[in-house]
Amino acid sequence: MADPAPWRAVFLTGPTASGKSAVALALAERLPLEIVSVDSALVYRGMDIGTAKPTPAERAAVPHHLIDIRDPRQAYSAAEFVRDANALIDAIRARGRLPLLVGGTMLYIKALLEGLDALPPADPALRARLEQQAAEHGWPAMHAELARADPATAARLAPADSQRIQRALEVWHLTGTPMSQLHTTKSEAACARHARPIPVFSMEPEDRAWLHQRIAQRFDIMLEQGFLDEVAALRARGDLSPELPSMRCVGYRQAWQALDEGWPLAELRERGIAATRQLAKRQLTWLRSMPQRRVLPTGEKNVTEWLARELPGHGLADSF
Repeated sequence: MADPAPWRAVFLTGPTASGKSAVALALAERLPLEIVSVDSALVYRGMDIGTAKPTPAERAAVPHHLIDIRDPRQAYSAAEFVRDANALIDAIRARGRLPLLVGGTMLYIKALLEGLDALPPADPALRARLEQQAAEHGWPAMHAELARADPATAARLAPADSQRIQRALEVWHLTGTPMSQLHTTKSEAACARHARPIPVFSMEPEDRAWLHQRIAQRFDIMLEQGFLDEVAALRARGDLSPELPSMRCVGYRQAWQALDEGWPLAELRERGIAATRQLAKRQLTWLRSMPQRRVLPTGEKNVTEWLARELPGHGLADSF
């Protein structure tokens, strides 16, 4: 069977709650494709409600990949994603189908497009020391320390983004070099490995209030579906902690704290929605730093119709 596209694969991205998954499923009804998740939370088993994971019926209707591949105790790095995604892209193309990479973990997207420099492995002792400093002084103070050592990295991180601040400081202490310098892009190397490009289509709502409403609606649905019970079951395992990457996912971190501190449900709702809105803001900031992306028309139906026309084999636009 002939290749379904002159592209190697296609990215469909955008901020959380922008409708990426719905568009991907609608496209799968019209095009021969398989979905590769680009979401660092969907890799974890047992984290279904808070991640808005595709349902068993949706996953049965369309092949999905990189979902439920790790226990919440385990980490999953950008380098592992690149390895797994490249293997899946080749396998899906060999089946004569289009790999549609769907999700909003921006580091994964940049890593696949541009490559990753070799960063030092985690140092447990150094991490413990940094966490102790953060406990004493707060993450905003740690962010200020990072700004002195690595202004470029600090500028793109929120003062409360503890996981990334800790990693950037760890790299600085271990190497003496700012992560922003070590993380130089490898676009030429990526192009040399794969002659066919991977275009980035981005769903970016013009109306921020619309996106905020969607975020609130989705969080309410998750609460109704038993999200707090899901987190309580994860806590009850006894082998997880709020310091793990899985439990630092937006929503899970707030729910864990709610259970620890006995928040009323209304407070969890308020804090969870606020954290999700901050995530969406960070995702949009990342996206705007990617000039090669193509911003899609608003509305899930409009996006689906446009992509169905524009994707290879269905009236591909020569200008792209």
